[in-house]
Amino acid sequence: MLHQKLINPKSIVVVGASNNVQTPGGRVLKNLLDHNFKGEIYAVNPKETEVQDIKCFQNIKNIPSVDVAIIAIAAKFTLETIKILVKEKNTKGFIIFSAGFSEKDNEGKKLEQAIVDEINAVGGTLLGPNNIGLINQNYTGVFTTPIPKLDSKGVDFISGSGATAVFIIEAAMATGLTFSSVYSVGNSAQIGVEEVLEHLDETFDKTTSSKVKLLYIESINNPKKLLKHATSLIQKGCKIAAIKAGSSTAGSRAASSHTGALANSDIAVDALFKKAGIVRCYGRNELITVASIFMHAELNGKNIAIITHAGGPAVMLTDALSKNGLNVPEIKSKKSKALLEKLYLGSSVSNPIDFLATGNAEQLETIIDYCEHKFDEIDAMVVIFGSPGLFEVYDVYEVLHKKIQTCKKPIFPILPSVVNVKNEIDYFISKGNINFPDEVLFGNALGKVVHIAKPITIKEKTTPINSEKIRTIIENSKNGYLQPQQVKQLLLYAEIPMVDEAVCTTKETCLKAAKKMGFPVVLKVVGPVHKSDVGGIILNITSEEKLAASFDVIMKIKGATSVLIQPMKKGIELFIGAKKEDKFGHLVLCGLGGIYIEVLKDTQAALTPVSKNEALEMIRNLKSYKIIQGIRNQKGINEHQFAEIIEKISNLVDVAPEIAELDLNPLLGTSEEIFAVDARIRIEKN
Repeated sequence: MLHQKLINPKSIVVVGASNNVQTPGGRVLKNLLDHNFKGEIYAVNPKETEVQDIKCFQNIKNIPSVDVAIIAIAAKFTLETIKILVKEKNTKGFIIFSAGFSEKDNEGKKLEQAIVDEINAVGGTLLGPNNIGLINQNYTGVFTTPIPKLDSKGVDFISGSGATAVFIIEAAMATGLTFSSVYSVGNSAQIGVEEVLEHLDETFDKTTSSKVKLLYIESINNPKKLLKHATSLIQKGCKIAAIKAGSSTAGSRAASSHTGALANSDIAVDALFKKAGIVRCYGRNELITVASIFMHAELNGKNIAIITHAGGPAVMLTDALSKNGLNVPEIKSKKSKALLEKLYLGSSVSNPIDFLATGNAEQLETIIDYCEHKFDEIDAMVVIFGSPGLFEVYDVYEVLHKKIQTCKKPIFPILPSVVNVKNEIDYFISKGNINFPDEVLFGNALGKVVHIAKPITIKEKTTPINSEKIRTIIENSKNGYLQPQQVKQLLLYAEIPMVDEAVCTTKETCLKAAKKMGFPVVLKVVGPVHKSDVGGIILNITSEEKLAASFDVIMKIKGATSVLIQPMKKGIELFIGAKKEDKFGHLVLCGLGGIYIEVLKDTQAALTPVSKNEALEMIRNLKSYKIIQGIRNQKGINEHQFAEIIEKISNLVDVAPEIAELDLNPLLGTSEEIFAVDARIRIEKN
């Protein structure tokens, strides 16, 4: 929880204040003065007696008690300054601009921790070090420009990067997006993105708080905290969009299992965001566009009317919307014919509604009124209007402003003429509106917003009935891959349906098992991890002679320790995997199995715990779902049983968190049953 004095201080000291506004200490003081901080401001600089027309203290010991300290001095002087502030000045809020801490070297890291220890001892809050500061409704404690327009209904923005925060603010201001607060966490020595989000959650007021949160994250240090408070905020009516930088898998280790190869930290980020209901973005402009859509009324359907006086942008927008699962339905009725009669010759009302380059404000108002009141099939409008620069279009934007305020259906303005009608757009934005400069970026962003799922919460977590037996196996196991018999016991205790099998070290025991199971059977090598890569799977063995010969072949494979025998079964090959992913916990994955898992890489992932409903959603989001349903006279599988097994694997890794990787590949599925044919489990104890 952030200390209230950091959020709403009655007094602020700038340590390192300067008359030079091109320095952090000079600029932050100017920002505080220019934006009318209502409390007391103190300046500290050993070389000055007056800074920017306010009294300056040469020694920090001479200032009165102060709520917040903004520190812009060399790193090596900060610790002693902090000690004086916490012990003598009752300071609880700290913003440290200075660099030269943990981002520099080990000595810097030790210095940073010493500062945190001092602040923690008095229950204070530190933003930084190595950040740009904090902007909220109470003060502008940043050394950067520009300062965005502040509005309690604007967005709350938390950034792990100060420079990125500035770039996003600049771009957002050009579109009309406003801010309620901006938090830059820098090195996150004490307070990171997760803790600020926690503060916004715990202080949320449905009548006064912003309902849109933006995050720029470079590292997720506490995924569970992020998930908890993002979920909580969204359930309270908020909307959240986030960039998580560093999504490439370059440099990741070569995993030894299918699950390990498919699951990585970025997949975990996707799964976390999906579970929370966060819209994931991959660039600044996309983040701003999504946030701007959030600021409009929520869509109640997927049918969009495109109102335009320019054909090209309307075509590109139609393509973008269609590719993202939204509709641009044809409008064809007596009412549409009546509208066409009110427009210039050559106009079209079929949707896109094109009222030509010569279209005027009166015609735009008429079209919007038809879409609002007479075209019941339309759920929202997008208005594309620019200008070739021949005349002013203030009247068009005035109509657009009025209709945005009064229409029940959302209206999204795309105003691409940022040069020819710059003054008109500035006027439009000054009235509290938001502009979307690019139609394709808007169409893609709207698709993301419409399709984002609500947060997933599991009220009751089921536990395997054999939890104690599962724990006994885990506790008696060593690190590494479990033996086939151990794997089989774990899965049976977790109630995972398994095909009958036996592990044989001699030809005689193998023949005995085959007679019991009945031909045909399958032989698999025990030892090498990837059986198919070493020719360690022999299918459809129909006689004792073939069995004996196959046994000899397999036992000659390098690394073979024994042979696994199973009855030959048929069905659609499926895959379920689980992987422990650092701080995130376990990821559970599903998809088609066998070689398809490597070729198609068509999987869905979720963070545990996974409910049956969540598992069903995973299955139905697979690109290969039609195969699972059944296609071209081939029966599908029992997807509810598939979902139940996914849920049981989630429960298993919850009981046995030492499971680092788990592969069920393949499972064989029919419309009647699903059972695991091959499985691997790797244990990793601390």
